[in-house]
Amino acid sequence: MTGPLVPFREIVLKVHSRCDLACDHCYVYEAADQSWRNQPRAVSDDVISRTAGRLAEHARRHALPSVSVILHGGEPLLAGPDRLRRVCEELTAAVTPVAALDLRIHTNGVLLGPRYLDLFAEFGVKVGISLDGDRAANDRHRRFADGRSSHPHVLAAVDLLQQDRYRPLFLGLLCTVDIANDPVAVHDALVALAPPRIDYLLPHATWQAPPVRPQGAAAPYADWLLAVFDRWEERGRPVPVRLFESVLSTLHGGPSLTESLGLAPTDIVVVETDGTLEQVDSLKSAYEGAAATGFTVFQDDLDAVAAHPGVRARQRGLAGVGDSCRRCPVVRSCGGGHYTHRYRAGTGFDNPSVYCPDLMALVRGIESRTPAPELPDVPQLHASALELNRTLLVRLHTELDGRGGAEWAALWELTTAVDGAAGLDTVLADPYARTWLLAALGALREGRPEAMAKAHRLGAYTAAAAVRDGTRLAVPVSWSNGLLHLPTLGALRLGAPGTAGRAEVHADRHGFRVRHASGERHIAHPAEPAPHWHPVRRPGRADAPVLEDLDPYRDCFASPLLPRLGPRRAQAWGSEVARARARLAAGVPRLAAAGALTTLTPLAGGTGPVVGRHGFGALGLPAGLMGEPLAVALLRGSRRATLRALLDVEDLYDMDGAWQHPSPWGPLPASRLLAETYEGVAVTAYRGAARALAELGRALDALERAAELTVTGRRLVSTVRREWEEASREC
Repeated sequence: MTGPLVPFREIVLKVHSRCDLACDHCYVYEAADQSWRNQPRAVSDDVISRTAGRLAEHARRHALPSVSVILHGGEPLLAGPDRLRRVCEELTAAVTPVAALDLRIHTNGVLLGPRYLDLFAEFGVKVGISLDGDRAANDRHRRFADGRSSHPHVLAAVDLLQQDRYRPLFLGLLCTVDIANDPVAVHDALVALAPPRIDYLLPHATWQAPPVRPQGAAAPYADWLLAVFDRWEERGRPVPVRLFESVLSTLHGGPSLTESLGLAPTDIVVVETDGTLEQVDSLKSAYEGAAATGFTVFQDDLDAVAAHPGVRARQRGLAGVGDSCRRCPVVRSCGGGHYTHRYRAGTGFDNPSVYCPDLMALVRGIESRTPAPELPDVPQLHASALELNRTLLVRLHTELDGRGGAEWAALWELTTAVDGAAGLDTVLADPYARTWLLAALGALREGRPEAMAKAHRLGAYTAAAAVRDGTRLAVPVSWSNGLLHLPTLGALRLGAPGTAGRAEVHADRHGFRVRHASGERHIAHPAEPAPHWHPVRRPGRADAPVLEDLDPYRDCFASPLLPRLGPRRAQAWGSEVARARARLAAGVPRLAAAGALTTLTPLAGGTGPVVGRHGFGALGLPAGLMGEPLAVALLRGSRRATLRALLDVEDLYDMDGAWQHPSPWGPLPASRLLAETYEGVAVTAYRGAARALAELGRALDALERAAELTVTGRRLVSTVRREWEEASREC
């Protein structure tokens, strides 16, 4: 495998190699690899010191902000408080000058008492405890060698951790699933202990040593976990459950939260009590020596382990799972399952998980139980676009951090004064406000000299808001290229093209006045043309899109802009747009997304609609389009603008580009396939082309199998499928 090393951010340090329980499902003592028998019982001072040094060296080399060390065993508490203190002291002294240190311990809890907890409180060691549920469930496996129950001892440990002075140390409970136990009873018993988190773990198994499955049960582990999920939901999710939260996260486009699921590369290395460096411990379930690397802390740095072929194999993400898994629609959530659970003699780890049917049923079961919310409609998308623009404006103010000087401070104060009325929302909702904000932020972050001038354009938006509200306010505004532009209102000619300057806009209840170096101009009716004043026009009906051919930030399309249209041409174009919209309203009323397009900008060339780098609602259109081509362009543009606005507020897919899907347009990534299908169904329905609809049906089939789609993306595809079905019936 090629590519950069993935540094280790987590080390499992075995501080003791033996255990005080005789759990019959333990992967360390009961699995194929019995190398524990050759390990020293306790970690030595030399191994502790070398491990701390190796970790500090690794963190420094890779500039890691933080690292975790999990104290493990066997049973780590058997090392005793004095040895554990030595471990904490050495690690803290070596690592904390380089990176933040997160110390944890994973214990069965039997020996946990105040002496240990006081030590852990001193060094901030978080405590995770293994507990399989109520007494009946826990005693099925977690007993002493003489058969005695460990359950009362573990409950006493949890009670101690619940004390105020120790509660911050409590990490959570880890429960190994046994389908012979009652899932609801297990979950209720764990929740009753009020842990900060519960982890449900599938018992380690391989194709050589498969998990117990009752005869005739297709997915018994999924059935068990879904019963727990239902109980968790019924009780209002009282405790975080990592397994469920991981599936929910990946279904919505987020990361996996556990090594057992998802495609994130592993970043864990194990240090045995003799200083041997090994891969993740669970590999011991596969075969003798499966976790071995041949490295030790005495002779090798952690980069050597990170470059080991076995470690690299577990860091390949999607490329590291088998062919059938790569084609599976739930692979983003299950990640092919735990690496160990894929092992089969002869083919190694290049197999589906031995729990594959359970993982499929679990992911699908959680998905069906937690459907995505309704997709936002057009008014909600406009509201979200406004909220995003407001967020960008606040970000601009934050990132300026005083660099805007007195001018910005004064503008911000004036903007705050007009906030709360409708005017500021109206001007910030303008699609080209997004273009300005992104341009200003980009210039600021890149340190370009025009950054402050771009930021100070806020004055034009504040002045326009004051004019709209009729608020008596004087706002300083810069003008350029001979024009003072007030967003959503129009532009005032103050000089010859190429000239620039400063002016002051005085808004009142009767329009506004502009004072500048050459005098003063008064605009009594901003919606009407006047000498030197060019208002924004809305040719046609009151609900028609605005014809925006003035805004300096409208130049965000791939095609060149047309200069401002003359009155006759503007009226003629407006009439053509009105007729095209009427055709769409008559032909595909539910697909035309009324209100999606608020702003049309005429372009000098091109053959179709262009969605630029701006907010929701704007579209660039070649001014020469007429008749049917114009109607199709408006329909395409409406769908493109709506999909892009959805992507601003929703995660519709994840890992885009990891797969190529068959389509009428050739192999495409999910993003392109979704965009082409979403647009194509509407246009084909309008045209009534039955053959093209059949091809789009196959594209929808491919989308419905796509692993990239989130639950929200699947909801959108379901919506498009219904549109396709309706269009197919009408063709």
